[in-house]
Amino acid sequence: MRIEAIRTERVSERQSMEAFIDRFLPTLSERSVVAITSKVVSVCEGRVVPQNAISKTELIEREADRVLSTPIKEHDIVLTYKHRLLIPSAGIDESNGNGCYILYPQDPFQSACRIYTHLVQRHHLKECGVLITDSHTTPLRRGVTGIALAWWGFNPVVSYVGHPDLFGRPLKVTSINLGDALAVSTVLTMGESSECTPLAVATDIPHIVFDQQTHSAEDLCIDPHEDLYQPLLGFLQ
Repeated sequence: MRIEAIRTERVSERQSMEAFIDRFLPTLSERSVVAITSKVVSVCEGRVVPQNAISKTELIEREADRVLSTPIKEHDIVLTYKHRLLIPSAGIDESNGNGCYILYPQDPFQSACRIYTHLVQRHHLKECGVLITDSHTTPLRRGVTGIALAWWGFNPVVSYVGHPDLFGRPLKVTSINLGDALAVSTVLTMGESSECTPLAVATDIPHIVFDQQTHSAEDLCIDPHEDLYQPLLGFLQ
């Protein structure tokens, strides 16, 4: 797999997302996936709030589907449930916000669909994908990694059920979370601070199956009752 991070200029509030992408994105080849940070999508969609207009705590309570912990005062971070994800502070970000809180896109999948439709038409593609990314933390681990917030144009899950292992035994439950795997790789390439590379193009992606289906968080999400970590997820029932 190859990933190329794309350097851009700073994005402006309510700037046309399509025009921003077209200005910096090279000509796409078939079977490419374009990754874009959720922060850029949000700024283009006007999903920003001045920090002097509301406290972060109030904003988190307003934006989160559920607030699941009390704030860690040293970092002003709280665990929340938003868009079917366990995510810090409802995805609200202060970094690179220039005095504003940057919220999640209102409907990440609608945003991904719009970008996908534009790219298919502009680059005359039959197979391509769009991935909107964010960063998140992993329990018991330091640091952040990428996560898929929304996707379009490809199946984010690759099932290995029924495939034989090395000894010929059919696999019963194994699937590849391709959406998050791509997010980890592209976010690592794009960076987390002042790189100014909020776009990336991934090519030669193993296991990917492109499609023209309607996508939603249901593609990847598991009901809490069926989750291996159900003993830790009682608050979602």
